[in-house]
Amino acid sequence: MSAVLELEQVTKEYPGPPPVRALDRVSLAVTAGELTGIVGPSGSGKTTLLHLMGTLDKPTAGTVRVTGLDAAAMSDRELAGLRATRIGFVFQQFFLAEHQKVLDNVADRLLYAGVPRVQRRQLAAAALTRVGLGHRDNARPTQLSGGERQRVAIARAVAGRPPLVLADEPTGNLDSATGASILALLEELNAAGTTIIVVTHDHAVAGRMRRRIEMLDGHIINDSSPPSPGSSPGPRPCGKEPHDSSRAGPAAAR
Repeated sequence: MSAVLELEQVTKEYPGPPPVRALDRVSLAVTAGELTGIVGPSGSGKTTLLHLMGTLDKPTAGTVRVTGLDAAAMSDRELAGLRATRIGFVFQQFFLAEHQKVLDNVADRLLYAGVPRVQRRQLAAAALTRVGLGHRDNARPTQLSGGERQRVAIARAVAGRPPLVLADEPTGNLDSATGASILALLEELNAAGTTIIVVTHDHAVAGRMRRRIEMLDGHIINDSSPPSPGSSPGPRPCGKEPHDSSRAGPAAAR
């Protein structure tokens, strides 16, 4: 199975007196079809990791590859094209345009991928149907519940079927029952072939994922998944040196 996402010895350091090392030589690979949870407390480095995985930020050192493409070798315009075609984003705050209809909120994601208008709307309608909101395509976000808004955001992320979807605290603004339904939807989309990474502080949310990566002080401290048939259980290798919290320091609150 090919790797959709690869990080090799990635470090992210923010300048300051003293400098803050938010990530320290992190390595991981996510293959097509995985459902992965990245969990850790505030300051563990998971948000910084999300930004690097999504090419929203650049590492201080190390390599980030998305579908085999080295992000460091790409121009800002090429990176924007990469995000538009190969990465779908889901955020805790939804980030929907309230003055636009639901269909247009989803279709506009494909504008940056250069998809013609008629096709954009067709793909958006198909994505809304996938998340159970095909009947609300003419509604505006202000007419929707929180759970419905997040379903629209997920439809926007999967429109055009990008190889990778990154979800940042997708249940953070929802009650427990609605949050559970959103996780069930992500599981359904993954079962249909979408590669999904969920970043969260909630161990219960991460526990719903087939693979769970735990972070602390800028390091991966555990990377585990249920054993495949015929294999012995146990954590995956993290691809790092033994954890030393003194390297990141308490100031690495990102």
